[in-house]
Amino acid sequence: MAKALMVQGTGSGAGKSLIAAALCRIFRDRGINVAPFKAQNMALNSAITIEGGEIGRAQVLQAEAAGVDPTVDMNPILLKASGEMGSQVVIQGKVHSCMKAQEYYAFKQEAWKAVKASWRRLSRKHDLIVMEGAGSPAEINLMDVDIVNMAAARHAKAPVLLVGDIDKGGVFASLYGTVKLLGRDSKLIKGFIINKFRGDLAILAPGLDMIRLKTGTPVLGVLPYIKDIELPEEDGLALQRLSTEYTAHQAEIRIVVVRLRYISNFTDFDPFFHEPDVEILFSRNPADIENADLVIVPGSKNTVKDLLDLRERGLDGSIRRAYAKGAQVIGMCGGYQMLGGKILDPEGVESPHREMKGIGLLNIETVFGKEKITCRSEAKVAHASWLAEYGVPRESFLKGYEIHMGESSGELGLFRVKRHSGPRRSTLDGSRNGNCWGTYLHGIFDNDPFRRGILNDLRRRKGLSPLDSGVKYHELKEQALDRLAATVRDNLDMKFIEGLIGL
Repeated sequence: MAKALMVQGTGSGAGKSLIAAALCRIFRDRGINVAPFKAQNMALNSAITIEGGEIGRAQVLQAEAAGVDPTVDMNPILLKASGEMGSQVVIQGKVHSCMKAQEYYAFKQEAWKAVKASWRRLSRKHDLIVMEGAGSPAEINLMDVDIVNMAAARHAKAPVLLVGDIDKGGVFASLYGTVKLLGRDSKLIKGFIINKFRGDLAILAPGLDMIRLKTGTPVLGVLPYIKDIELPEEDGLALQRLSTEYTAHQAEIRIVVVRLRYISNFTDFDPFFHEPDVEILFSRNPADIENADLVIVPGSKNTVKDLLDLRERGLDGSIRRAYAKGAQVIGMCGGYQMLGGKILDPEGVESPHREMKGIGLLNIETVFGKEKITCRSEAKVAHASWLAEYGVPRESFLKGYEIHMGESSGELGLFRVKRHSGPRRSTLDGSRNGNCWGTYLHGIFDNDPFRRGILNDLRRRKGLSPLDSGVKYHELKEQALDRLAATVRDNLDMKFIEGLIGL
């Protein structure tokens, strides 16, 4: 069975996910067969494994850092908040049901069986598992239903590194309070990590000694605040930071992503942040939307609720006015459904609304069914004019993935799609109406020539010359993982950590 090391945090946003990714890369570079594991994740940013299962995007990034293909066993339980209906519960990659909190807690034993089965399979394939906790392990009202923090650490016999975010303030109180609230489980915590430090380390040093004296646990390192980490963020809290970076530089192309209440897979748009001629903003401000060169309606975990919210705020009108002014409008997944003429939900799969009028820019309608489509896909551009407008080679494949309830019909045929799993391995996807188009394909902007083609088409419409930015998104992400790993390796006591796991 594999050895294990676990990263927990004093609270959400402490930096657990990225530190776990860094450790995966560090151990991979040492030639160790390492893999990530998070027993239970609550996130609307998800991705698809090669077998067609849905897991948290953080575990996919950690798998990339480890140099292994992501599998459903790396995140056996995924919870996707769906509003008043509770959360969609995904077990080992497949939708089980929607549950409210009390229902899920009553379901704990079944969920725990799935966690243990996934851990067993994963630990047979790898020599080391870097585990990640969720939120705080010291939520005393939830300890009896815990399956992701100390329960998982005990099961895996994993030493725990506890991460505190000093940027939020009160880091020593957070570390000390967590240890004291955990009771007997506190003995599993073998070291502290202080994350996001901006100040003078000499001033902090006395506190490091004092927290060790008070808890008996050493601080294994202080990680600096990394301003431009350039890696996909899982938590929706990151949208606030992304929005504040909108005016960071002057650029010729302005992209506005409509900030939905239940926005999902907002990492679809990360590649645009690397393009030198682009400003990008997540916004629900009508002026931002109506003055953009490109408006993107993103994916949603609750398409109908978000459509109603757009209508209540008058933002459906803003999107139509942007379209009328000549802005490009793109709908991704749930956003694609919203841009159509009608959404039908005869079985009440997503909401009590059996029929909902869409924004009406695309000549499609969508019907929700009980089956969720989750698969990796490859697509060829089928729309003849696009081959010229975007400069996409006729035979090139665009890689992406699908995660959606419901299927659309009408004027389809932007892409010929080859699915890697599930029924209907070949299908048509996407619709276009003038300067508006939509698709179910997530990750499509990761394809460098296609993304650059979209931007150069926008440049042409503004009378600007095309630009060859040379941005290679996959390579940039690999370089960012290497930089992150180097920062963690240089600032943590890696010999101590290696000793904990017997390396």
